[in-house]
Amino acid sequence: MSLIKRTESGWLPSVFDDMFRTDWLGGTTNVNSIGTSIPAVNIQETEDSFSVEVAAPGKAKEDFNIELDNDVLTISSEDKKENETTDKEGRFTRKEFSYSTFKRAFSLPDSVDNTKISASYNNGVLEIALPKREEAKVQAKRLIDIS
Repeated sequence: MSLIKRTESGWLPSVFDDMFRTDWLGGTTNVNSIGTSIPAVNIQETEDSFSVEVAAPGKAKEDFNIELDNDVLTISSEDKKENETTDKEGRFTRKEFSYSTFKRAFSLPDSVDNTKISASYNNGVLEIALPKREEAKVQAKRLIDIS
């Protein structure tokens, strides 16, 4: 009698499941359960603002969609590519296509000024600036006179 490992899709493991679920770079990439890459995100807070950086090399700024809905910031991208090879008579010989998409959503704190959010894309990094409201910024210490 032998034991068979049960997988999410059935009783027998799939070579494709192992190939797409394995992180070949030793934990340096984000790979979800269907093998789609999710870009890494850095979030930094300063006294005046928050900064969100999304690592997405190889894309153009037109590939991104950034939405703000009820204090939820959503960053998404969709990319479709097709490559078709035919012979001289126009017969179909090979057609390759790829499709990649991602979506990340972040709940913004009340301290963010939603009217002043801006974004830029340079050298493979999408940066979103989230300025804080004036009343949320750290106020300088001051002395109060006693009368």
